[in-house]
Amino acid sequence: MKINVGEKAPMFTGLNQNGQTTSLESFRGKKLILFFYPQDNTPTCTVEACNLRDHYMELKSAGYELLGVSADLQKKHQNFIKKFNLPFDLIADTEREIINAFGVWGEKKTFGKTYDGIHRTTYVIGESGKIINRIDGVKSKNHAQQILDGQIEY
Repeated sequence: MKINVGEKAPMFTGLNQNGQTTSLESFRGKKLILFFYPQDNTPTCTVEACNLRDHYMELKSAGYELLGVSADLQKKHQNFIKKFNLPFDLIADTEREIINAFGVWGEKKTFGKTYDGIHRTTYVIGESGKIINRIDGVKSKNHAQQILDGQIEY
């Protein structure tokens, strides 16, 4: 099940694209945009990542840190970051521990086919570690604006 606004974010630890440990604890006292996406280098995921890249300084100015999560390997994340000059880390959650903890894995339908995969979802975690916003209907072309428009203060 997905985590709801007001609930404590699950503690997590994972390896970023460079094999460095990243955890929720690393962002204590900061607002974190934790965005889950299906796969590097696919059209919609690329549009989403590039939108966040293009508005990165605006998001940082609003006090946010960014961290992406997919089940891709570290090497694939490295290539994705390099190819599109992404200024934020990506966690390689190959065992889907973080993905499952946040409830974003499940049945999907695309072009009439049903399969299991990552539901494109963004959580905004406040300084206290509670979820202050959850975006299920991510609009890849305008995702940064969705985040900025959804600012909630607790």
